[in-house]
Amino acid sequence: MLGKYHTSIGSFTRKSTFFWASVGATVGLANLWQFPYLASIHGGGLFILLYLACLLLVTLPLMVTEAVIGRHSRHGIVLAMDGLVKSAGCSSLWRLAGPLSVVAAFLVLSFTAVFGGIVLAYVFFGATDRFGTATQVSATGILSDFVSDPGRYREFMAWHAFFLILVVWVSAQGVVKGLERSLRIIVPCALLLMLALFALSASHGRLDAGVEHILALRPADVGFDSVQAALFHAFYTLGLGMGVWAIFGAYSTSHTRLKRSVLAVVLMDTLVAIMAGLMMFSVALDGAALDGQRGFGLLFVSLPVTLAQLPYSQVVITAVFLLVVMIVWATAISLLEPVVGWFREWIGAPRAWSAVLAGVAVWAAGLATLFSFNLWADVQFVGATAFRWLELLTGGILVPLVAILIATFAGWCLTRLYTASILGPAPVIIRKIWYWVMRLVLPVVVAWIGLQYTMFSLSNLCNNGSAAIWCGQEDVAGESVQPSQDEEPGDGQSAPNRGSETSGPQPGQGNPASEPVENIPAGDDILYHSV
Repeated sequence: MLGKYHTSIGSFTRKSTFFWASVGATVGLANLWQFPYLASIHGGGLFILLYLACLLLVTLPLMVTEAVIGRHSRHGIVLAMDGLVKSAGCSSLWRLAGPLSVVAAFLVLSFTAVFGGIVLAYVFFGATDRFGTATQVSATGILSDFVSDPGRYREFMAWHAFFLILVVWVSAQGVVKGLERSLRIIVPCALLLMLALFALSASHGRLDAGVEHILALRPADVGFDSVQAALFHAFYTLGLGMGVWAIFGAYSTSHTRLKRSVLAVVLMDTLVAIMAGLMMFSVALDGAALDGQRGFGLLFVSLPVTLAQLPYSQVVITAVFLLVVMIVWATAISLLEPVVGWFREWIGAPRAWSAVLAGVAVWAAGLATLFSFNLWADVQFVGATAFRWLELLTGGILVPLVAILIATFAGWCLTRLYTASILGPAPVIIRKIWYWVMRLVLPVVVAWIGLQYTMFSLSNLCNNGSAAIWCGQEDVAGESVQPSQDEEPGDGQSAPNRGSETSGPQPGQGNPASEPVENIPAGDDILYHSV
């Protein structure tokens, strides 16, 4: 059995595969259930400009760094950091960035697969016309019955397992026959389906309403909260800190222009998010049905109700959730790769067995999240369910910590000459910007993001009635103000009403039909990095 540094992890055969694989990794549920909401309340087109600025000046340098580290070493993030630390002669503590990346990818995949199981079930629900005459109340009931009903958890587990089988099946085929071939089909097909749905929404909906919400410039809605929201979204939605960029960099061909490809991926990710927002608000015929909606409430309740008003709604709803399945499938395949790559490099196990063992471990870990919505909904550890702690651990600690370690190591431990050899040819001004961003800007900004994320999550537990030791007595007694779906780190505004009032009761607003929905994730339960 081959040892570490001797196991070949494989390589893509086409230089464009890095682009398609990276698009699959970055385009996730946040593009659908978070970005449209943020753009609609933070100035529309001005928020998009702020978001692009945060991408180019803050997160893009880290994306390029992770990718070139993988390409330079031709290893996953664990062995890549191990080799770099030895070459630079720095403290062995910097190696922690590698294992922590794999742990972060593993945990994020564990609950991403749970969401994937829900989306997969919704394709079936749409095909069987469960939403044909759906109202806000009945759609809430469908979601609640499937996710939160303790008597139906086996059905939920079956869809969860089915989704993971699809992911493991692709990974077990290998880098070329599995990963490369699948992502070169899944991602373009998803984009084509999105274009078809966009054309449908433009022809049967109100494209002007979508433009008003997403693209119109509204300076009055822009403030410091908008900058915070743009920064959070830019950091948490691009797969940073989980070893994905490193492993894809390691797989990339020698002819792939990494820096150009990474920039193209960022622009494509933004374009997909804009198109998603335009589609959603265009089909909201009353002009305000989706105002202030995000997360589970947007994707699994408000959106099916809105789409049910269109002609051939059964086909449309099925196509929409098929698109979402392809998006989450590509994301999950990408998240599994750092785990499988690490297992192969360190153990020397065959590819198929590595994928299967990793998949089984992810499935077992995902049960903690799945049961948090039903069987274990009332089981709390220090004031929170298992899912909430996984969310906090990955988003508030692991992902920011890995980003800080990689940025600080690259900026302070590597010599400029060695850095230049890793980055390859680039204009002097670009190298200088990269150097100071990695040295000073990124560590400070990411530390602030992680701290804000953690503080919000802990505070939100108190506002939801947790009896955790850090909560005050007033919070424990349940007398504090409950957080609305419009509150989130870097998101302090309320959604403006740009039309008539939303028809139908909203989840959690006291309607008896929506009471069972209390155990499913709310808008402030699932934050940016999740998928």
